[in-house]
Amino acid sequence: MIMTDVCIIGAGPGGAAAALQLDRLGIPCVVVDKAVFPRDKVCGDGLSGKVIAGLNRIDPAIGQRLQAFAEKENSWGVTFVAPGRTGMDVPYKPNYDPANDAPIGFVCKRIHFDNFLVDELKQCKNVQLIEGKSIDQYTPTSNGYELSDAKGTLQIHAKIIIVANGAHSAFTKDVAGIRMEPKHYAAGVRAYYTGVTGMHDHSYIELHFLKNLLPGYLWIFPLPNGEANVGIDMPSDTMRRRKVNLKTLLHETLQSDPVFAERFRSAQPVSAVEGYGLPLGSRSRRLSGERWMLVGDAAFLIDPFTGEGIGNAIYSGAIAAKQAVECLQSGDFSAETLLAYDASIQRVLGAELRLSTKLQQLVRYPRLFNLLMRAGTRNKQLRDVISSMFYEVDLRKKLTKPSFYIKLLLNR
Repeated sequence: MIMTDVCIIGAGPGGAAAALQLDRLGIPCVVVDKAVFPRDKVCGDGLSGKVIAGLNRIDPAIGQRLQAFAEKENSWGVTFVAPGRTGMDVPYKPNYDPANDAPIGFVCKRIHFDNFLVDELKQCKNVQLIEGKSIDQYTPTSNGYELSDAKGTLQIHAKIIIVANGAHSAFTKDVAGIRMEPKHYAAGVRAYYTGVTGMHDHSYIELHFLKNLLPGYLWIFPLPNGEANVGIDMPSDTMRRRKVNLKTLLHETLQSDPVFAERFRSAQPVSAVEGYGLPLGSRSRRLSGERWMLVGDAAFLIDPFTGEGIGNAIYSGAIAAKQAVECLQSGDFSAETLLAYDASIQRVLGAELRLSTKLQQLVRYPRLFNLLMRAGTRNKQLRDVISSMFYEVDLRKKLTKPSFYIKLLLNR
C-alpha cells in the first residue's frame, strides 16, 4: 500500500497542473495515469493564452520552457467566420509585434504538449508518477480513500484525491453523480492535413460557423511543419436530433463547400478522422465532496463557445492543489469545507463560462450571429470581449461595470 496525502488520478493538463502546484508548495503527491507517455489524445490542439498564464502562476520557469518548446506553432490570434462569411480577426494582443513580443497562444499536438507536462513532473522531487495503471476502485475510509486497479496490484491510500481523468471519468459518473447530458455535451472529430492553403501569415486559428453546422463549427488550427488540425464540433443534442455523422459531414464540407474545396484542393490527410467528447461548462455542478475534487474535463469545464478546455484544466488543477493544502493544514476534509473549491472555480472561471454559454446559444440564430460579427469588425470593445475567451483577462471586472456596456453600445 502506497501511503500519500494527495493522490491525483490522471496526468493530463489538469492533473499535471495540480501536481506541479503541489510540488512548488512542498507537498508530496502520487500521480497515476492509465497511459504510458508519450500518448496521443484526440483534441483540437489549441493552447490559449490561459495555458501559458496558468503555468506562469505555478512557476514562471515552466512558462519559459514552454515558450522555448520546439514542437508547437506560435499563434497570434483567432479568426471567427460567421454564417454569412463575415470574418473577424481578433489578435491575442493588441498591436503585437511578432519580432519582439512573446506569443500568447500556441497550437501543439497533445502527444507533445501532454508529454512536455509529464517531463516536468518527472523533474519534481515531490511527485511520484505511476504510468500504465488505471485506478478502477475508489473506497472511502474513515481517514481517506483507498484506491486500486482492477486486479489489486496497485493500492494507494490518500487523505484527499484530485480526479483529473478526463471526459469519461468513472468517478465523475459513479461518485460525483454527474452524467452526460446531451444539452451540455458536445462531440468533435478531427484529422491532420498537409497542404491546406489560405492560412493566416501569423498562424491565427480559425473557427468557421457555417450555416449547415450551427450551432457547431469547423476549425482549422495551424501546426508546425505545414500541418493543420481540422475538425468539426457540434452539441450532442443537435447531433441526435439531426442524426448527424460528424465524420461524413467533415468530408462533405471540405469537398463541397466552395471556399474549403479550393483551400483543400491539394491538401492531403495524414491521419484518420477520430472523434472525442467535450463535457461543457454550460451549467453549474457540484465539483467536490468529502475528500475529493474534480478538475478539467472530469469537472465538465470545457468552454461552451470555443471548445477550449486545456486552459481551464490547468487553472482548476492549480486551484484544487491549493485547496488540498488548506485541507491538509486544517485536517478538515469535509464536503462542506471543500465547497470552498467550488467557490474558487466560480470566482475564477464562472463568469467566462456563463458568457460563453450565452454566446453558444446566440450561434443558434444565424442572423443575430452575423450581426454580431459585423459589429465586431467595427467595435473594438466587442472584439476584446471575444478575444478574452482565449487569453488572460479579468473579464469579471469588465462585466460588472455598466460603463462597459455603454461603451459597447456607443461603439467605443
